[in-house]
Amino acid sequence: MASSHNVLMRLVASAYSIAQKAGTIVRCVIAEGDLGIVQKTSATDLQTKADRMVQMSICSSLSRKFPKLTIIGEEDLPPGEVDQELIEDGQSEEILKQPCPSQYSAIKEEDLVVWVDPVDGTKEYTEGLLDNVTVLIGIAYEGKAIAGIINQPYYNYQNNEKEKLREHRNEAKAGPDAVLGRTIWGVLGLGAFGFQLKEAPAGKHIITTTRSHSNKLVTDCIAAMNPDNVLRVGGAGNKIIQLIEGKASAYVFASPGCKKWDTCAPEVILHAVGGKLTDIHGNPLQYDKEVKHMNSAGVLAALRNYEYYASRVPESVKSALIP
Repeated sequence: MASSHNVLMRLVASAYSIAQKAGTIVRCVIAEGDLGIVQKTSATDLQTKADRMVQMSICSSLSRKFPKLTIIGEEDLPPGEVDQELIEDGQSEEILKQPCPSQYSAIKEEDLVVWVDPVDGTKEYTEGLLDNVTVLIGIAYEGKAIAGIINQPYYNYQNNEKEKLREHRNEAKAGPDAVLGRTIWGVLGLGAFGFQLKEAPAGKHIITTTRSHSNKLVTDCIAAMNPDNVLRVGGAGNKIIQLIEGKASAYVFASPGCKKWDTCAPEVILHAVGGKLTDIHGNPLQYDKEVKHMNSAGVLAALRNYEYYASRVPESVKSALIP
């Protein structure tokens, strides 16, 4: 099939399998009990054994198959031999069957930049808030995020815990065991897959925002939205999933702190289903290899009614956040 020879679709198909392997590594590290936590710049900026192993797995697996890619990962790791067990060389046959959008059919490998967040929501991971955690692989071309893969290692985690509790009580099972983990993927011009799109309740302003990096700018900006409810959760990937599954109406983070590897993959999934993600001024984010890693002007995103939220950002917040 023609699409199987296209660089972008081969990369997405490989990244899908690599992300699934990453999810397995994240679960294994927890199961083994030693998270190997290292504090980076602050008490809320942590790195675990899972961050290190997953980044090695993703970057090594991709670079072996696609040696001309530019790959930018969150963790600053020393070069060295990578355990063969961390290498994933599979690819999704289902994705290879999909047609490549015509605007990307002639892309060359060396034109692509891959942004990797091995564990998005590391702090929550260390605290046992496992459904906040995602693995993010974003693919950019000419500075624009065009394809993304999000693995949720602990999707259905709460369902599985309830199942175990029922078994412990010798209650009848309510259907088959829930499968742990899922992988969402998308390509602009093709769509986003692996989840059921749902909009937030009409007329409600439900804001999702940071759990551990809040400040006065963040709270002032959220207050200006007249929210009916505010959800404080970890992980940019997790927040975008809340938007596409109808749990939240907008993701508002009026502060520096979020990085390009946090937003590249989630942005694609949101844009592929008609949503919008920008900085707090309404500017699109840039993902070329030379760009600064920090999203210094914050993040504003919504599946629907983006203009409402953009129009309510206070000028005081905008003037404090320089792109």
